Amino acid sequence: MGRMNAVWTWIRQHGGQLLWGLLALLLGAAALRWWVGPQVQTETVQRRDLLQTVVASGRVETPHRVNIGAQITGTVARVPVSEGQVVKAGDVLIELVSTELASAQRQAEQAVVQAQNRLRQMNELQGPVVQQTLRQAQASLDAARASEQRSVALFEQGFIGQAALDESRKALALADAQVLAAQQQVTSTRVGGAEHSLALGVVAEAQANAEMVNAKARYAVIQAPASGQLISRNVEVGDVVQAGKVLMTLSPQGATQLVVQIDEKNLRLIALGQQALASADAYPQQIFKAQVAYINPGINAQTGAVEIKLDVLEPQQNLQQDMTVSVDLAVARKPQVLALQVGHVNDIGAASPWVWLLQAGHALRRPVRLGLRGGAWVEVLDGLSEGDAVIASPNALREGQRVRVQP
Repeated sequence: MGRMNAVWTWIRQHGGQLLWGLLALLLGAAALRWWVGPQVQTETVQRRDLLQTVVASGRVETPHRVNIGAQITGTVARVPVSEGQVVKAGDVLIELVSTELASAQRQAEQAVVQAQNRLRQMNELQGPVVQQTLRQAQASLDAARASEQRSVALFEQGFIGQAALDESRKALALADAQVLAAQQQVTSTRVGGAEHSLALGVVAEAQANAEMVNAKARYAVIQAPASGQLISRNVEVGDVVQAGKVLMTLSPQGATQLVVQIDEKNLRLIALGQQALASADAYPQQIFKAQVAYINPGINAQTGAVEIKLDVLEPQQNLQQDMTVSVDLAVARKPQVLALQVGHVNDIGAASPWVWLLQAGHALRRPVRLGLRGGAWVEVLDGLSEGDAVIASPNALREGQRVRVQP
């Protein structure tokens, strides 16, 4: 009890001195901290390879699509394919039935048979008949000529009159006309003659008409014009379809393209032939190469975007029409340039960017001129040298303030 009283007595006697000593200690620590400055982290300016990329998203697209439709009116009898199916060139897609077309086909075939029979009849029957007619006419002409000669002799001898002689001469003229007509008919029915040529023309016309009808009949079977994938089907068995109506859409196999939209502010960075790495959102781990093949000369007034098309350089089995893709387009590349992390640059988007430079234990505000920006890094063109220590931002510092580097 006596010891406790002694302690309290000492505190009452020396408490003021103790308080002033503690206060002086705290003020000294604060002054020291002010003198040496706050702790900061720094980064050394070094050289590195920089790759500037433009990131965009888009869709998969083949260079063109083929709309498949009917060329005749008919009823759908069979549709052996389904939407999304991969088909080969020549595969049957749709079969139609047309009663009118079948009737026209039969009529055309019958017309060909009739024309051919008419030509055969001319060659096999009419030709020999007109030859016989010519021979008969020639014989009649010979007889009429001999009769006319006898009549002339008898008339000169006074045995017959003028009337009998005139009748003999008329018979000779008639026989001569009959021979001429028979000769013309023979000539006409021979190969190259008018009647023979007319018959050949009838056959050719009938055959041409039959070919046209048969061609229309072939339209009843609609085949794939190229290998590819059917991305839409708008027809079912029993439908009555009209000529020109789109029934299916085919995405042909071939060079697949990626169609992406680029912000117009990046248009100056884009050029034909630039390389890119892409991936489908459905298969993000499967990275594939692409190349800029087309830059739309126009800009979308509503979105301020420019359409870019890239060729897929190697076939990708998993890519499907209209699939969403992400693209990293390499627009610039510089080897071994002075570079700094973007986060250490103040006012990087303004006209006068700057950094906190650590020099002799003090923080100095240093303007910098920037160049290529690639991901988290930016090229330093002026204001810093290799090996300079830049204070990581953000930091609430004053120009010339002392700082300590954090271990």
